[in-house]
Amino acid sequence: MQQDLQDFQPVKSAGRTLDVLEVLADEPRSWTLVELARALDIPKSSLHGLMRTLTARGWVRADETGTRFRLGMRALRVGAAYLDGDDSVAVISAVLDELSRRLGETVHLGRIDGNQIVYLAKRDSTHRLRLYSSVGRRLPAHATALGKALLAQHTDGDVDRMLAWPLERLTPGTVTERGDLHRALAAVRDAGYAVDREENAEGIMCFAMAVPLTDPATDAVSVSVPTSRMSADVERRIVAALTDLIRPLGQARSMLSA
Repeated sequence: MQQDLQDFQPVKSAGRTLDVLEVLADEPRSWTLVELARALDIPKSSLHGLMRTLTARGWVRADETGTRFRLGMRALRVGAAYLDGDDSVAVISAVLDELSRRLGETVHLGRIDGNQIVYLAKRDSTHRLRLYSSVGRRLPAHATALGKALLAQHTDGDVDRMLAWPLERLTPGTVTERGDLHRALAAVRDAGYAVDREENAEGIMCFAMAVPLTDPATDAVSVSVPTSRMSADVERRIVAALTDLIRPLGQARSMLSA
C-alpha cells in the first residue's frame, strides 16, 4: 500500500473538481468564474467546462445570469450521508442532547482534520444571546477548546508538525506562540478538559473534552457560553456535566471497532 501511495499520480481533472468544491464550501458565497480561476490558479477556459459539468450534475448551482456559482444540492446529499453513516456521531448524539438539556447553552461536536476543527453536530442555546455557528464550519484547532482538547492527545512535537505556522490570530486572546501553546496543552492534559477564553470569538468562552472513542481521540464535545453569563458556578456545572457524560463513552469503543 505504501508503494502504491509513492507511485500515485493524481488525476488532474479530478483534483481540479475537488478544489472547486472545497473553495465553494470553505467560503459559501456566490463566486464568479474569474474569482474562482484566480483563487485556484486554473485557466478560465478550462474552468468554464468544469463548472458547466458540475452545474449540470447538481454539485454547483448557478444564478439566473449563469455567471455566479455556489454549492448545489448534491453537496448537501453527500455531507448528510457522511454524518448519517458515522457511528461516532450516532453514539455521541444523545450526549449532546443531554448536555443541552442540563445547561441550556450551545453544544458542539467537533472532529480534528489536519490543523482545523470541523463542526459535525450542534445543539442551539435556549438563550437569545448565543454563539452563531453551523455544521460543517471549520476553525483553526489552536484557537478553539475543541481543538486544544484534541491537540492535547498528541506530543508537543507531533502538534508542531500538525499545525500551520505561524498560527493565525482570531482575537487578541488567541494563543499563537509555540511555547504558550505547549503550556496551554499541558494544562489541558492535567485538567482533562480544555478552555477557550475568548480565543476564537470575543465575548465567548468555551469548554471542551475529548471523546474517548478512539486513541488518540479525534472527536471532542464543547459547551459555549457568552462571557456575560459566565461565573465560577457556571464553569463548575459545565465541567461536571462534560465529565459525567463524556468519560463513560470510552465503554462504547469496543462496539465501534467491532
